[in-house]
Amino acid sequence: MRIGMALSYSGGFKETVSELADYEKAGLDIVYVAEAYSFDAVSQMGYIAAKTEKLEIASGILPIYSRTPTLLAMTAAGLDYVSEGRFTLGIGASGPQVIEGFHGVPYHAPLGRTREVIEICRKVWKRERLQHQGKYYTMPLPEGQGTGLGKPLKIINHPVRADIPVLVAAIGPKNVELTAEIANGWEPIFYLPEKAADVWGPSLAAGKAKRDASLGELDVVGQAALAIGDDVQGYLEFGRPMAALYIGGMGAKGKNFYNDLCRRYGWEKEAEEIQDLYLAGKKDEAAAKVPYELLEKMSLIGSEGHVRERLAAMKESGVTTLNVTPIAQDHKAKLALIEKVKEMAADV
Repeated sequence: MRIGMALSYSGGFKETVSELADYEKAGLDIVYVAEAYSFDAVSQMGYIAAKTEKLEIASGILPIYSRTPTLLAMTAAGLDYVSEGRFTLGIGASGPQVIEGFHGVPYHAPLGRTREVIEICRKVWKRERLQHQGKYYTMPLPEGQGTGLGKPLKIINHPVRADIPVLVAAIGPKNVELTAEIANGWEPIFYLPEKAADVWGPSLAAGKAKRDASLGELDVVGQAALAIGDDVQGYLEFGRPMAALYIGGMGAKGKNFYNDLCRRYGWEKEAEEIQDLYLAGKKDEAAAKVPYELLEKMSLIGSEGHVRERLAAMKESGVTTLNVTPIAQDHKAKLALIEKVKEMAADV
């Protein structure tokens, strides 16, 4: 399993990047940079490319609604160029609160748009003259739309790679099926290896049945907080506020994908209580309702023996990349965690 780490998208970015060279030496394979409604991720990933040598860099994720498909392709090609072939384009639909609230764009047809975005990106990277007549995107614009002067163009530069990896963040059944069919990688949130087959197995199987063999195996990215020791169990509590935010606050009633996932895991009652409390402004009470089993099973927190067991469960369930968040008192201790989990993952 590869070992990855996500960078925070709020504050202290330059200081964090200055430490990435140390993580690179410690064995970190890939770093993920999010784009929510903070600074854009692209400028930050370019900065990371200049400050590292071998570390892979991925967007985690760029929303498909806030850029045209062609600009996503150009951006990925540019980042792959400045990183000398180290970039992965991570994309996702985000959610209506961000897309409609912050970008002012209708949140419509995420599945169909994701398919067309990936198709368009791959045409651009192959330097084909771009012609696409889809349900959601048309290039060039047809007569009657615009000036009528648009013509098929191909990207001027020669991309470093014509097959830049595409990672999709997905948790819904149809979105996971689509990801398994056409993407290089899949990143779910709140990944529980013991429940993954029941929740996502049918979708993954249906997608893989239609998958082009040239894409290779699907890279499955599991996220996990990381702390190793006999006195670290309390760190599990750090995950409560974030879990409550997603399960309770990332969407309205009936429109929260993360709440739906919690229900599909079997915690219907807890999911409803968390959402009701969170939307009522009772964030602490909502966090207290997050199931302890969810916090424990989606984390790598505990004794060395426990973490080895969790790593084995992750691998057995199909995880090929671990996106970890090391929890420790200082930079040196976090580096030690990356070194240790890299060593442990190699043994399972």
